[in-house]
Amino acid sequence: MLLSDFDYNLPEERIAQTPIEPRNASRLMVLNPQDKSIQHKHFYDLKEFLVPGDTLIFNDTRVLPARLIGHRAQTGGKVEVFLLRRLDTTHWETLVKPGKKARPGNEIVFSDELFCLVTEHTDFGGRIVEFKFDGIFEEILDRLGETPLPPYIHEKLEDKERYQTVYNREEGSAAAPTAGLHFTKEQMQELKDMGINLGFVTLHVGLGTFRPVSTEKIEEHEMHKEYYSISEETAELIKHTKESGHRVIAVGTTSIRTLESAAIAQNEISGKSGWTQIFIYPGYDFKIVDAIITNFHLPKSTLIMLISAFAGRKFILDAYKTAVKEQYRFFSFGDAMFIQCKQSKTELEQDLMELGIPKK
Repeated sequence: MLLSDFDYNLPEERIAQTPIEPRNASRLMVLNPQDKSIQHKHFYDLKEFLVPGDTLIFNDTRVLPARLIGHRAQTGGKVEVFLLRRLDTTHWETLVKPGKKARPGNEIVFSDELFCLVTEHTDFGGRIVEFKFDGIFEEILDRLGETPLPPYIHEKLEDKERYQTVYNREEGSAAAPTAGLHFTKEQMQELKDMGINLGFVTLHVGLGTFRPVSTEKIEEHEMHKEYYSISEETAELIKHTKESGHRVIAVGTTSIRTLESAAIAQNEISGKSGWTQIFIYPGYDFKIVDAIITNFHLPKSTLIMLISAFAGRKFILDAYKTAVKEQYRFFSFGDAMFIQCKQSKTELEQDLMELGIPKK
């Protein structure tokens, strides 16, 4: 399976630079992979496609103010340190720019109360750093750190909370679970009042979000580890939903990866936490997820591969062409897509045949 199989043409002006207000005023493309239908709605219309007993699963992670700007103690040169993953009380896995200037032993100063020492390289081109600080690290980070935005967003974000979901609880992500940015508290309450179940999991988004696929054969791509957690309460909610014949609807690709990482068999899941490197691409057999709410993803990304595995590569790429034609807004602050069900087994087999791969 080739990287070029997941490419599409996207005019730059279709990349959303600012969030729309209110959150749920964004557009919603509704897809049915089994009858190949496409409907054009708004996100506040989501309730039309849900029935009492369905369960929405949200990723409740909160984005860290993960971008720190400092200078090298030795030369005064500017350095950017991007926090990815906490290893212990003082050590973090990071991305450092310029990386060539961040060698083990180098000291980076951010303020009188915070500096770090580069201790080692990582396998993925990052750095392990040890922070030294005077006070409480989280409070210092909140003052000095900046909310990281993806590199394709060039406009300044006026309200930092606009890059957080309204239901965030567990701080630790390097990026937002952007499919959840469309929900308002009022809409969530409305769905709950309808009889829709709301469940929560945690996956702290890490380096995998920022790493492009660099191998032409996508099977050779290695995902970065990300921490996830699912409670026994959420696992029981999912079990009850499945037994009742209703759908488990993942809000975003991070929720999908969490649910599928915690699956123990078809339609069975357990409460657990740990590290996942799950890489989902066409041929994957989904065990828990029945429907998906997601944004429009970058060409050749692991995320468009994941969505293609669920709904069919050709159908997804055709839907993306339609989205460009209909002037949908793309990526983090863009519009949303609701995929109502998985592609049929016949479509899956045909998709795999065209890609020249066996079913996983």
